[in-house]
Amino acid sequence: MRLFSPRLVAYAHCDLPCGIYDPAQARLEAESVKACMQKYHGSDDPDFKARAVAIKEIRSNMVKEHLWVLWTDYFKAPHFEKYPQLNDLFNQATKLAGAGGTKGTVDVAVADQLLAKIDEIAGIFWETKAA
Repeated sequence: MRLFSPRLVAYAHCDLPCGIYDPAQARLEAESVKACMQKYHGSDDPDFKARAVAIKEIRSNMVKEHLWVLWTDYFKAPHFEKYPQLNDLFNQATKLAGAGGTKGTVDVAVADQLLAKIDEIAGIFWETKAA
């Protein structure tokens, strides 16, 4: 049995050693979503507006993907115990990036709501990193 035992055992609370997870990725894409919305409203060119919407929808999906990775891979049971609002924050944020949120509208106020939720998640994220 010793032949099959690992020589070195490493422990981490996430899939890889920390440093690969960062809510800034979701925030950057959400800023891009907001910028697409602003450019959409600033143009009268229907082709330009169509491109802005297409890019916004792609970037909204990227926001969801970055949030899902944080939610499912970085945060663990002790985090959810310490921050009971965390699941609800992620649920709200991913919905704000979905079809009922930034993916389905060009309302800049919705993008601002998404950015605010990401900032709340980021605050908790950085608290866990400091611990």
